[in-house]
Amino acid sequence: MNNSETVLHFIDVLLKESNFTRAAGELYISQPYLTQLIKRIEHKLGTKIINRDTIPFTLTEAGIIYYNYLETKISNKQKLAEQSIPYASPNKELIRIGVLESLGTFLLPELLPHFMLTHPNIKIQLSENFPRVSETHLLHEQIDCYLGQTPESLNQGLDFYVNGGENYFVIISPRSKYFKKGRFILEPNEYDIKDILQEPFVVSSSNSAIRHQVNGAFQKFHIKPNIILESSSIITATNLAIKGVGLTISAASIIKRMAQTPINLLPVDHNLIQIKYFIAVKHGHKLKPGLKNLISAFKQLKIEPNIS
Repeated sequence: MNNSETVLHFIDVLLKESNFTRAAGELYISQPYLTQLIKRIEHKLGTKIINRDTIPFTLTEAGIIYYNYLETKISNKQKLAEQSIPYASPNKELIRIGVLESLGTFLLPELLPHFMLTHPNIKIQLSENFPRVSETHLLHEQIDCYLGQTPESLNQGLDFYVNGGENYFVIISPRSKYFKKGRFILEPNEYDIKDILQEPFVVSSSNSAIRHQVNGAFQKFHIKPNIILESSSIITATNLAIKGVGLTISAASIIKRMAQTPINLLPVDHNLIQIKYFIAVKHGHKLKPGLKNLISAFKQLKIEPNIS
């Protein structure tokens, strides 16, 4: 079998099930076929790729190399297809969008479905990275636009278009001494934010836009933060705070997607932390028609998620 995606999927299922019969059943193929496929790969490589003597099955060192080879082959194939679009499909325009993953989970479903439906000749390629990485990629023309928040911190070599905003809240779980039973959204002045910021915090990594603003809040009140856990994802940090690991500051669009559980939300003053969404392009760079239309579609959105 020469299909790298299929082989990789077969290996993933086999590792998960650690049993050829169960894996074959999940894959809707026969057990002998799956067994012979793995044996053919191992015969070709001259070594085993899967440890089958213990449960769960694991990749051998050679198996890890082969697995990484398949992933790289698939990735290169995708890149080749994307880079060939201007030549293979001259009537199609490729728009490469940079976005932070946690922000993309909210913004992209608002922006792309209708746009892609009404612009069938446009191919969208996503590049999900931290904000500074996306900025650098945009300045070096490795992407065509960048979706983000807090445009005040953007490089001067970028032009941006702002739309919408939302509220930030401190998440207070029942494990906190500040939790008020039977309440959901507290009054903004119910607690002194200085006291709240001195509590143990779960935060997103220093590369994230929200972390920059949270750091600013600590600095404004001259507080040395008590950070007990840091995650690369604000979604993970939010979930951890909901479960009582510590407090965190998160956006309405993130919180409203989480499982409902008894928590308090303390609104954060807009003067302390404020969010504004933007789409940025490189300054002075000539915009193609499709990208102009994407910017227009972004500006027409009503992006004001809130919790009530």
